[in-house]
Amino acid sequence: MTNNKPYIAASSYLNAAPLCYSFVYGAQKNRCEFLSDAAPARCAEMLAEGRADAALIPAIEYQRISGLKVAPGACVASKREVRSVLLASRVPLERIRTVALDNSSRTSAALIQIILGHFCGVEATYRQSPPKLTDMLEANDAALIIGDPAMLIDRSSLHVYDLAEEWRKHTDLPFVFAFWAIRANSTAWPDSPISPVSNDLEEDRIDFDAAKVEGLEHAEQLADIYGKRLGLASSDLFSYLTDNISYDLDEECLRGLRLYYELAYQCALIAEPRDLVFLP
Repeated sequence: MTNNKPYIAASSYLNAAPLCYSFVYGAQKNRCEFLSDAAPARCAEMLAEGRADAALIPAIEYQRISGLKVAPGACVASKREVRSVLLASRVPLERIRTVALDNSSRTSAALIQIILGHFCGVEATYRQSPPKLTDMLEANDAALIIGDPAMLIDRSSLHVYDLAEEWRKHTDLPFVFAFWAIRANSTAWPDSPISPVSNDLEEDRIDFDAAKVEGLEHAEQLADIYGKRLGLASSDLFSYLTDNISYDLDEECLRGLRLYYELAYQCALIAEPRDLVFLP
């Protein structure tokens, strides 16, 4: 990368939109090169491959990509039901034996294995699949769907389980789906991962927490944009952004995140639960 501006990657799903608004439309638009992809998993790949200096990554990928630091303060989490990370099943949960996993997911793919295997004692097999619900359920008992496609699921003939709600039921903690991670060795940030090479002036610094605040101030505008895109009521999407999603990486969320890593390790989904290392 020859551009002095840092490259920042994030999902184009609605749940990420308030964290990205500042970099796409707002005050920090000219401070970075913004890369968008519908799949959170591909944003993590861009970070791992050095094509991005920072990314909104699935939480599980912090344990799989070395040399990352976490930007404090901001995340995509849910403290009750999330509405956009769902297990849709043809049978009740206890009878599930085969699960198709949305291949754009990483964190939720691990979470459903923890919920079914660790909490519910359900032995199931899992396979990756494009997020097309009809195709996924043709050959499997259940399908994991995340992001905007999950908001469009017709629940009328299915058993639908909200993964954040299931996590809360078993742990009494919030669930953190994603957060900003920065490559510690990125040349875009040689001294401090929040300061571009070209200019260390305060007005040119990347500030993920300020971006969160700015984005939430425009939640109604974002709900309108995505309402037209998804064919859903903007009032419902505004409620989703303000009630179902929590964007604060607070102490309760950190407790939930650390428990998730410990359980992922116990379920052999990660090699070891590495401690979170935060930016200064």
